[in-house]
Amino acid sequence: MDSLQKNGLITEELNVYYGTNHAVKDINLTFPKHTVSALIGPSGCGKSTYLRSLNRMNDLVEGTRVTGKIWFEGHDINDQGEDLQQLRRRIGMVWQKPNPFFKSVYENVAFAPRYHGMKNLDEIVESCLRKAALWDEVKDRLKDSALALSGGQQQRLCIARTLALGPSVLLLDEPTSALDPISTAKIEELMFDLKKDYTIIMVTHNMQQAARISDQTAFFLLGELIEVDQTKRLFTNPKQKKTEDYITGRFG
Repeated sequence: MDSLQKNGLITEELNVYYGTNHAVKDINLTFPKHTVSALIGPSGCGKSTYLRSLNRMNDLVEGTRVTGKIWFEGHDINDQGEDLQQLRRRIGMVWQKPNPFFKSVYENVAFAPRYHGMKNLDEIVESCLRKAALWDEVKDRLKDSALALSGGQQQRLCIARTLALGPSVLLLDEPTSALDPISTAKIEELMFDLKKDYTIIMVTHNMQQAARISDQTAFFLLGELIEVDQTKRLFTNPKQKKTEDYITGRFG
């Protein structure tokens, strides 16, 4: 598949079922490398379920069944025998609310690399904190509890922690929904820098945010992918009436 060389992730006919609930329906989506993709749509439309399928976090939900293919680094991650620990190192995830470990700032970033036997922990910690635009704010507080940081700093710390294992894809599930406007702006600015090195896929309820920072936007409704396009084109000239109705506030 030649397109795998230029794309970070591809889903083909992806379906997710929770018991008898068909939550995600036949999704075909391509995420080019070094871009930010936004997944938008009303609550309960399947976008977070879809996101969690991209590193098989849905495997942790009892009664879940997934069909279809997810192509990443030349293979289908839904194949039996997939090393899920390694997969989640390569496709990292940041959740809606900051969830730092009950450890120091330093240990939050160093913990997983140390567990995996990685060396040069000081360099890894500084590099990841710099990538997360947090180093200058915490370099004199590395031994302090991560819980002493502000909410926005904690979320950037969680991003740094995810970067520490060397992912190529970052999954962000509404990463700014619990943050104030200033912290949100810092996270959004960070996305512009991170996409130079990573493929970023983000669920957001904030359409203004999607318009500001994403390269492509996918609109989900009732488990279906209604439309995907370059962000500017989707917001200014959507092809589907349902997309137009949603982005103009007629429902959702």
